[in-house]
Amino acid sequence: MAPRLCALCDNARAILKRPKTGQQICKECFFYVFETEVHNTITQAGLFHPGDRIAIGASGGKDSTVLAHVMKTLNDRYDCGLELFLLSIDEGITGYRDDSLETVKRNQQQYDMPLKILSYDELYGWTMDRIVSQIGKKNNCTFCGVFRRQALDRGASMLHVDHIVTGHNADDIAETVLMNIMRGDIARLGRCTLICTQGEDTIKRSKPFKYAYEKEIVMYAYFKKLDYFSTECIYSPDAYRGHARVFLKDLEAARPSAIIDIIHSGEAFEVKNEVKATQKAQQTCKRCGYMSSNELCKACTLLEGLERGMANAGITDRARKKLDAEGPAPENLRTIPMFHLPSSSSTGPSTPISLEAPA
Repeated sequence: MAPRLCALCDNARAILKRPKTGQQICKECFFYVFETEVHNTITQAGLFHPGDRIAIGASGGKDSTVLAHVMKTLNDRYDCGLELFLLSIDEGITGYRDDSLETVKRNQQQYDMPLKILSYDELYGWTMDRIVSQIGKKNNCTFCGVFRRQALDRGASMLHVDHIVTGHNADDIAETVLMNIMRGDIARLGRCTLICTQGEDTIKRSKPFKYAYEKEIVMYAYFKKLDYFSTECIYSPDAYRGHARVFLKDLEAARPSAIIDIIHSGEAFEVKNEVKATQKAQQTCKRCGYMSSNELCKACTLLEGLERGMANAGITDRARKKLDAEGPAPENLRTIPMFHLPSSSSTGPSTPISLEAPA
């Protein structure tokens, strides 16, 4: 029996079946279509402009490693004129993040990109190991998510970049849609599928892998023989997201298009004006200057709870009232440094990067 030929080039032998489309194709065609689909996602959304300084959120995992490789590949192929940096956050998780950062340091050499590492200990005076030792594993992802988001913005500000890109893929976004539906979180449901977000007091963030399946990212990393760290965070197995992930994988097994279908459903949701009217207006944290919907941002609230020995007081509004009832924060309370947005350093024209490759 003759080997099956690639469905795209009809020349080379097909060695893989795309989870996203079911096509049986060769390795080189898979590389090209994967990269081209990401490029089309970027250009159709007008994400970047020549001269932009872009920080790639690098964890050493498969998503961020493939993102760094693809961003460099497309930047060179299409002569985009982007300045690319690697930005890593060290949460302080022994046996996980310390090992993955070694991968990031190798990626720095492999992709010839400047690297900035910013730690929770440096910024907040706490590591995740220490936080978990105090609060346990029940709400640790809340602390890590809030601290990580602000740390990325602060690291980007130190690099004077215009834009942060993260390796969030189609599976991640579909999981978030499901989570927000299950929690009835209307405010987040209205924006969780956005490919690009930016508040007045935050740096622009984008997800070039918005429509890229996790399985295809893994296949790309495998066939490209990329250097990445594959161990899951030791504190994440009990996270609420895990339930949405299991449900999504069951849906995908029955219907591979379920992932994209859920994203498109999320994109079609429209938040009513009367619901929007109940959402709090954005302001800046009076303590650290970061974006917030309250006088104190979530990170400052969580940090105050940790410092005052009432760690869970920052989790909910009811718990926050209990913290307030204890009296004002002491004057020697550890605080987060003031946040300052970088001035735009882009000197390129305002026209987004085009679909066409240079001649």
